[in-house]
Amino acid sequence: MPIYEYRCEPCEHTFETLIRGGSDVAKCPRCGNVEVAKQFSVPASSPTGTLGYSPVSAPGLSMGGGGCGKPGCGPGGCAAN
Repeated sequence: MPIYEYRCEPCEHTFETLIRGGSDVAKCPRCGNVEVAKQFSVPASSPTGTLGYSPVSAPGLSMGGGGCGKPGCGPGGCAAN
């Protein structure tokens, strides 16, 4: 179930809402209006990687086996090289 970002045209309020299906209608939480425009938004990303942990702290890896610990360093490559 995706969360979309909208902007209410009448009151100019920007908000996010969960859309459960095709019959779901976005409604402004401030004024209750349904005259909203879907906004382009950038998906959020985790600074540590897609699984929520950095390669150095990945399960089964120790500091010595996962690189030198510097940013960009991990299994298969080292930022210091």
